[in-house]
Amino acid sequence: MKTGYPNQIKYIVGNEAAERFSYYGMRSILTVFMVQYLMFPAHDAKGIYHLFISANYFMPLIGGFLADRFFGKYGLILYVSLFYCLGHAALSIWENTFGLALGLSLIAVGAGGIKPCVSAFVGDQFNKTNSNLLKGVYELFYFSVNFGSFFSTLWIPKLLAQHGPGVAFAVPGVLMAVATYIFWLGRKQYVRAPPSGKEGSTDFWAILIFSVTHQRDRKPGQSWLDVAINKYGETRVDGAKAACRIFAVFIWISAFWALFEQHGSSWVLQAKQMDLHFMGYDFEASQIAALNPIMVMILIPLFSFVLFPLVERCGIKVTPLRRMGTGMVFTGLAFVCAAYIQMLLESGQQVSVGWQFPQYLIVTSAEVLVSITGLEFAYTQAPKSMKSTIMGLFFLTITIGNFLTAIISFINTFTGAHEFLFYAVLMFVVSLFFVRAAWKYQEKSYLEGA
Repeated sequence: MKTGYPNQIKYIVGNEAAERFSYYGMRSILTVFMVQYLMFPAHDAKGIYHLFISANYFMPLIGGFLADRFFGKYGLILYVSLFYCLGHAALSIWENTFGLALGLSLIAVGAGGIKPCVSAFVGDQFNKTNSNLLKGVYELFYFSVNFGSFFSTLWIPKLLAQHGPGVAFAVPGVLMAVATYIFWLGRKQYVRAPPSGKEGSTDFWAILIFSVTHQRDRKPGQSWLDVAINKYGETRVDGAKAACRIFAVFIWISAFWALFEQHGSSWVLQAKQMDLHFMGYDFEASQIAALNPIMVMILIPLFSFVLFPLVERCGIKVTPLRRMGTGMVFTGLAFVCAAYIQMLLESGQQVSVGWQFPQYLIVTSAEVLVSITGLEFAYTQAPKSMKSTIMGLFFLTITIGNFLTAIISFINTFTGAHEFLFYAVLMFVVSLFFVRAAWKYQEKSYLEGA
């Protein structure tokens, strides 16, 4: 059995670090840009921020389909990177609502090709001879994401404050070009699982529509999807069943994303109300979010090499679904902390931004438990021809969560501490439904070459 990662992994990890620097650098200043430079009301800025994230994670449904059906993962990642670069250019050139709309739209299209493919593409580099390394490479992969995110979240907000939006949005664009070049360098070494094409496709959405509209043909003892077997074949229907089983679990983690992504919106706006002079340094409000990636880089090895083995020695099996359920509860606790700080601010007290540290620590622990595990779970539970599509379904949960947050922000019913408490209660309630769905799920792993 192989003991080291395939050589080409360094290109994928390097690409991901640079691409995430680009994305998170741009995203770190988005809320502040809308409030301070475009003069948007805070609740509208939050709504637009979460609609943008929602679009970023909806487009992968289309990208995953195109990759699985026509272009393959490598080809699509390379082609759509151009949209990413153009999006950053639009934000940099036009510092107005037109530039905002055009830039964010182009970046969302680029994300539609990259997001569902790159996670699955790194998994394609492994087979049954080295599948034991898969969990570790996803941790390395996620480490690279946060490595890029950490430095961009510290640097880009300062560029915005010192040089304005033009420069602050241009730098992430340059990094996106670098990311594309790094990915291209590994072109001769990649394992490229070919697109399944029309004949190899599971026709997931077509099977769903056909099954829903032909329930009158369902025979006793059949599942609701079995009515499509005569038209699409048992193999394709089995793939659709696998996707539905996974999504029945994933749908509940939408609430996690509704809360987690607010560290770039409502938590930034909370930081703006706090004393930003901390440990002898004057921070920008959006720089505080850098706590998230640096904590991820610390917590990944802590959880993997210390906490998980310790829990296992206590006789508790640390399964992916248990990890995700625990992370969801942690997320609710983080918002209880945020609500407490907001109560102090609303009472007129001056609060140091250092008091946001506990809520970042708790929500980042939740991210390690939910997001990393979700990527691993989505890939291993997906049939061969469905891997990018199921990655797209995983990202759909992020779409749903952020869309929910956007709607709540636009309605503007909850404000201040009440808003944070609302989200905390929502998270605790949804966690109960997740536990019920996880209890009923039967795991089955699929790997390339297995």
